[in-house]
Formats: sequence, structure tokens, C-alpha cells
Amino acid sequence: MLSRTAALLLPAFGRLRITADPAPAAAPTTTATSEAAQAAPTVAPGSIVAANHTSLADPVVVLAALHRLGARPVVLATAGLWRIPLLGTLLRHEGHIAVHRGTARAAESLDAAAEALAAGRVVLIYGEGGLPRRRDSGELPPGSFRSGLARLAHATGAPVVPLGQAGSRRLTSGGTAKQLAGLATAPVRRPGLFVHLGAPLHLSADTAEATARAHRAVTAAWTAASRHAAGHRAAAGDAAAGHAPESTRP
Repeated sequence: MLSRTAALLLPAFGRLRITADPAPAAAPTTTATSEAAQAAPTVAPGSIVAANHTSLADPVVVLAALHRLGARPVVLATAGLWRIPLLGTLLRHEGHIAVHRGTARAAESLDAAAEALAAGRVVLIYGEGGLPRRRDSGELPPGSFRSGLARLAHATGAPVVPLGQAGSRRLTSGGTAKQLAGLATAPVRRPGLFVHLGAPLHLSADTAEATARAHRAVTAAWTAASRHAAGHRAAAGDAAAGHAPESTRP
């Protein structure tokens, strides 16, 4: 229900675009076939989706994108969300996983995630484990990853799908007043929201090496999403100034 709700609500607040790395071809393909593969990315059942975390709006953007791709993930999220009326009930009902950071129960979330993967569910995890301290709407590369992602991937053998997203800070960022103002004005501004999926990874048993590799892959996906966002803003600026994009000028 949360994924479907995100997919239904997000178009009112922004314009979502999804891109992906080209799928590796087992045999020579035509250009049309290659473009079709890029235009229709998929997330296989039993995958771990590792996303960068930039704002409180991230889960809505990522859930809406994954819903469009046919995935209904189990989300690992801070346990405090389960104390919010109605939201906590929905999270429990849909089997999402509370992360009790800094407590003896922290490891329980990985056990629950492993069970979800074994059942063929997609698991969404934010490797950074928290939000950046930046207050303005600017973007930052993903911060350092915690080791939970690598440990989960090693314990289950599940592939890790790197997901980078850019633009959600134009929905919510900064202090409470600024975040509320961002949400209130978003239906008028409808900022571009960009999600990019990298090729699935199979991480090694070395936790430090696997964590570093996952971080590099998510950073690369975020870079691709940010590049698309920058191109969109440049095109919008040209349109506002009454100029056609370079490729369409005589």
C-alpha cells in the first residue's frame, strides 16, 4: 500500500524520471534492442536495493520508482517511524523492518531482511544509515556506508542493485519551516526527480571491501541521476529564456 500510495501521490509534487545502466548483452543486439533494455530496467525478486539518502522525501521518490518497475520492497527504516500513528500501523502490516540503531536489537533487522530476501522480496536499504547535515537544497555525494549492507549481502548471497536519486532535496530540505514550505509549493514548482539504477553487484565476503564497492556503485548511480537532473535544469532554463536546446537550434 505504501508503494502504491507513493506512486499515486508523487506526480502531484514532481516529475519522476527513471534511467538505468545498459543491461549486459549475452549476444550482439541491435541499437533498438539496446535502447529498449535501457528504457525498461527491472529489479529481480530477492535483490537488495541500496539507495543514497538525501532528504525525508527519499522514501516516497524511491518507492514510487520501484513501484513503476514492478517491485514492492520491504524497507529497512529507523524504528522511530513505527511510533507515528497510522504510519507505524502500515509499516507493521506490510512487513517493513524497524532498525533499532545503537541498541542490542540492531542486528535483528538484518535477520528479518534475510528472511524477506529468502521469501523472494526486494529489500530496500540506505547504506549511509542517516541524512546529511546539509541545510540547503543542494546535492551531496553519498556519505560513508555502514557495514550492514555488506553483511546482509554476504549472509544471503543476494545481488545488490545500486540506486542513485537526485532532486528530492527540492521537495524537502533544511529546517522544519523550510521543509513544510517546500512541500506546500512543490505542486506549483513540480521539480524534476531522477532515479538511476546501476548494474547488480555480487559482493565479496570481505566486509570492508564489499562496503567500499557498494559505496562506489551507489555514488556512480547518484552521479548519473545528478547529471540527468542538471541537464533537465539547464533545458528548463533555456526554455524559460526562450531558447531552444542546442540540438534543435538551426
